[in-house]
Amino acid sequence: MFGRDLLSLAHSGFVLAREGAFAPVDPQGLPAGPRLAIGLARLMEKREGGRKLSGALQRLGPSYIKLGQFLATRRDIVGREVADDLASLQDRMPAFPDAVARKAVEAGLGRSIDEVFSEFGPAVAAASIAQVHRARLKDGRAVAVKVLRPGIEKRFARDLGTFATAARIGERLDPEARRLRLTAVVDELARSAKIEMDLRMEAAAISEMAENIAQDPGFRVPEVIWPATSKRVLTTEWIDGIPLSDMDAVRASGHDLEAVAVTAIQSFLRHAMRDGFFHADMHPGNLFVAPDGTLVAVDFGIMGRLGAKERHFLAEILWGFIRQDYRRTAEVHFEAGYVPRIHTVEDFSQALRAIGTPIRGQSAQDISMARLLSQLLEVTEIFDMKTRPELLLLQKTMVVVEGVSRNLDPAFDMWSAAEPVVGEWIARNLGPAGKLADAAESVGALARIAGQAPGLLERAERLAQDFAEAAERGDFARDTGDATDRRTLALWVGALALVAIALAQVF
Repeated sequence: MFGRDLLSLAHSGFVLAREGAFAPVDPQGLPAGPRLAIGLARLMEKREGGRKLSGALQRLGPSYIKLGQFLATRRDIVGREVADDLASLQDRMPAFPDAVARKAVEAGLGRSIDEVFSEFGPAVAAASIAQVHRARLKDGRAVAVKVLRPGIEKRFARDLGTFATAARIGERLDPEARRLRLTAVVDELARSAKIEMDLRMEAAAISEMAENIAQDPGFRVPEVIWPATSKRVLTTEWIDGIPLSDMDAVRASGHDLEAVAVTAIQSFLRHAMRDGFFHADMHPGNLFVAPDGTLVAVDFGIMGRLGAKERHFLAEILWGFIRQDYRRTAEVHFEAGYVPRIHTVEDFSQALRAIGTPIRGQSAQDISMARLLSQLLEVTEIFDMKTRPELLLLQKTMVVVEGVSRNLDPAFDMWSAAEPVVGEWIARNLGPAGKLADAAESVGALARIAGQAPGLLERAERLAQDFAEAAERGDFARDTGDATDRRTLALWVGALALVAIALAQVF
């Protein structure tokens, strides 16, 4: 197994070297062995073409493409320049034969194609993990059928083993690799790939988002056809729309592109802040404009989640920059525990002002929210803010969505579009309504505790009995009084301990 991984690494290294992927690496300061390896790699470079890591990973196949896409969200590991290159990776692969796809669908659904579909056409899109076919159900509805590539799980398992070996070797040889916890990064990639290769998980993500956005204007997701969905097959309604990747067709359609641009960014911010659950791969090929102007998202294999603290953080920092309240924005970082207390709010506020002040006086369309968030994450590194992968995924997605909106409307005012959504979240969660909701939640929790009172008292009595018996046996260092006093004291100690445990559940 180890020998096979080494051979695989050697082949990958050769391809990376040929494509010039090691060109940006500065060998100065490296140990003699790695420095020699970089020198040999550069001798193998092709002289024509660009020097891009993304091109090398594209050549190495599906697992490496996913590795690159994953690392594009971890600029804390690969750096900004490499991350920007990897973000350009396109998930396009040759389609596998229709006959193979049909067999895979039948095996996945446990029924013949003819039992489920009246029509089943050729592949219309093919990616590293799956491909999509247009089909028609027996009831006449047009659907998109996504089917996993045969053997993709084994391919990923083999390549993930190679990545793990490379990470272990790197951590043994280089202290910087240990600091970046490369083996943990590979483990994170493995978990992500496992979820993406179970299409029931994608179906569940679509279903969850559909519930979240049921009342949202101008944005929707496809309906999942659950009877025709399994671990290896996902069937959804067919979207009759124009992909935003075809801007000529979008412009020719006569849709209000300014309105679509606003919908794109506002929808993303609602999903991230309100729901804590967002589509993390909103590139133009995954967004369609329906005939009625509605924006429809597809391909939910990569999703992002934010906890309550992260949502609070995102809303307040955006609101702080919108209002130019740098002191409050700094305080939010400290309240969230993102910046260690060895630093001061005043110093951090000063650093934020250094980001925010230069954008004053600029026209709104010249101010990039994604770039500002990127600069913010860079500054927080100076202040020893620990890496937050979920925030990096958020920032990467915001870059993509902002690009989509600006492509639709070059004069797009990002801040004016964001302000209603961010302001609504602030009012709902941090204003009087939010405080009332928090109070109601606390009251509800106390009511639940009250309902548990008989059980708590019974547990307190048992604890008191144990406490008193131990006292009578002389298990404590000195006498606390007569048996009755000891029993009373024990009862109160036990009751107070249980109340403290119960209140901890509330606060």
